[in-house]
Amino acid sequence: MNTFNLTRLLCCLATASMLFFAQAASSENAISGSVYNIIPIPANIQPGKGTFTLTEQGAKVYVQGASAAFSNYIQQSALKCKVTKKRSDANIAIVVGSKASKKIATEGYFLTISPKRIDVVASTEQGAFYAIQTLLQMTQMGELRTIDCCTVADEPRFPYRGLHFDVSRHFFSKEFLIKQIDAMALLKLNRMHLHLTDGAGWRLQIDRYPRLTSFAAWRPAKTWQEWTKCETKYCDQNDPDAHGGFYTKDDIREVLAYAESRHITVIPEIEMPGHSEEAVAAYPEVSCDGTGKGGDFCPGKEATFQFLENILSEVIDLFPSHYIHIGGDEAGKGAWKTCPDCQRRMKEEGLNSLDELQSYLIRRIEKFVNSKGRDIIGWDEILEGGLAPNATVMSWRGTSGGIKAIKAGHDVVMTPGELYLDHTQDAPFKEPMSIGGYGSLQVTYDFNPVDPSITQQELKHLLGVQANLWTEYVPTPEHAEYMYYPRTFAVAETGWSRAEDKNYEKFRPRAVELCNILQKLGYNTFDLSNEYGNRRESLQPVQHLAKGCKVTYQQPFSKAWPSHGATTLTDGELGGWTYADHKWQGLLKDLDVVIDLGKLQPVHYVGATFMHLPGPGVYVPRSMQVEVSADGKNYESIGTLWNDIDDKIPDLLFKTFSLTCNRQARYVRVHAVNGKEFIFVDEIIVN
Repeated sequence: MNTFNLTRLLCCLATASMLFFAQAASSENAISGSVYNIIPIPANIQPGKGTFTLTEQGAKVYVQGASAAFSNYIQQSALKCKVTKKRSDANIAIVVGSKASKKIATEGYFLTISPKRIDVVASTEQGAFYAIQTLLQMTQMGELRTIDCCTVADEPRFPYRGLHFDVSRHFFSKEFLIKQIDAMALLKLNRMHLHLTDGAGWRLQIDRYPRLTSFAAWRPAKTWQEWTKCETKYCDQNDPDAHGGFYTKDDIREVLAYAESRHITVIPEIEMPGHSEEAVAAYPEVSCDGTGKGGDFCPGKEATFQFLENILSEVIDLFPSHYIHIGGDEAGKGAWKTCPDCQRRMKEEGLNSLDELQSYLIRRIEKFVNSKGRDIIGWDEILEGGLAPNATVMSWRGTSGGIKAIKAGHDVVMTPGELYLDHTQDAPFKEPMSIGGYGSLQVTYDFNPVDPSITQQELKHLLGVQANLWTEYVPTPEHAEYMYYPRTFAVAETGWSRAEDKNYEKFRPRAVELCNILQKLGYNTFDLSNEYGNRRESLQPVQHLAKGCKVTYQQPFSKAWPSHGATTLTDGELGGWTYADHKWQGLLKDLDVVIDLGKLQPVHYVGATFMHLPGPGVYVPRSMQVEVSADGKNYESIGTLWNDIDDKIPDLLFKTFSLTCNRQARYVRVHAVNGKEFIFVDEIIVN
């Protein structure tokens, strides 16, 4: 081959190579956004042909039937659109409230994306706003300028889709709340629940009672854990050691205005009668003994009702939400037993129990709130002693309280443990300290709020779902975001999308992508792409001699934590990171059981694993003894094992007690001595 031809060939190869890489780059740049990648997944999607391109200069948008604020929002959004007054000039048209929209649900929308234009039809501005959130996610907040053509008919499954913010245990600024409102809006969540008062601090300006914010909003400890160890619980705002904070009414007005622009209702919570240590410390005259000690308001004193009504009047004047949350959970009621005012009240009102006395308080408060044109909502303890007539229930102790309220004709929001975001979301050994429990993204996603016992007629009383983040162990805004996201994505999809469209395997990659988007926007999300997952031992069943064998209990297991009852300890299932996974069995007394192996056979190993988690009172037993018998009458001890874990270690730990032996036996007795509160065991393995 001569030099000329060789040079030509090399030039041709170089040109071909350049064309190849140019095409590859062009193909890579041509990635388009898909509606199938967004959260929550829409109700109905019909794929189209081709793509729509948003130019870098921005599309022209025509808006009809919506407010000027809505038009401004679109122009300021990441879509980079410009509003035009002529529909003929626009390549995006948004029409609200036309005849064509009459059959569209209040929060629903109809979206059509074709190669040349985008059309949005909605019956309300809120529905049109949610169509914009769909487009924002499809474009990855404006980064992708090309999106796939499709037709979407979308509406929410439930009207209430909430997220809870505990700003009492650790105070977070108004800027933090506003930032989270943007994330909520992107996920089509529509209720922000503010837990404004609790023992750790009062967080709302009340003009009539200034000491609530000059004293009860401040503590001589930065974190909740430090505060619980303080002898002096509260201090003046100007104390050099003061930590805390509160929202002025102007702060709240700013948050409310921003939330309204994102179609989110802010629901205030003023706790009563329990979780009120800070309020009674500031105004001791509303406590039972008048000293301000204890955590409960005194329902026997008229001064208490005057105090609460004055506070609620200011709250109602400030917050436009239909619901006022009055707490109602975990009231100790101890002082009520001997309080002369409470006992007099019970006698005068014909009340037979302290639960009925609490119900008396709730009912009186409800009448007052109703007189202001609002309704109360509270945790499921407000069911105790009889539910107030118009109250709505937040069911947090599982779903049973919610189901009971629904059956009685009351509206309910489901918010059980599966939706508690203060639980660790991954292997505890790699996560920040938490209150305990394990609530992975899948655990949160798999929760179904509709119990099979709820009839179609009763379903109208199930308003929706809410995720809760309690912040005892969450001291910073960055930590809070880490706990919220991506699990909030799962709650959003449960609240919005149809049950039949939920699929975790398809949801997870969408959640990873949305985490990436939020991170670029400055949110501190959990690293879902590097998730460790559940305790490895729990992922596969274990085979052993005792599997499926009968277990006889000498001491009963806890009714609160039965797992699968008498079959739990020999079902071949090992527990995960949390005792709430229905694989761990709890006992308040000793574990003392006899396993019948069915026949005489060689026994070489007996072992059982126990959990250590002091926060909720879970401890490894003091000791474990193993005995074997051939006839079930005469037992031989094969050894005793002792606990070596310090009770003060706060971390989640597991300890396996195990013994080896060489015996012929049919019956195996395991006796673990309870040293403190709960013991939790998952399986007794015999080989």
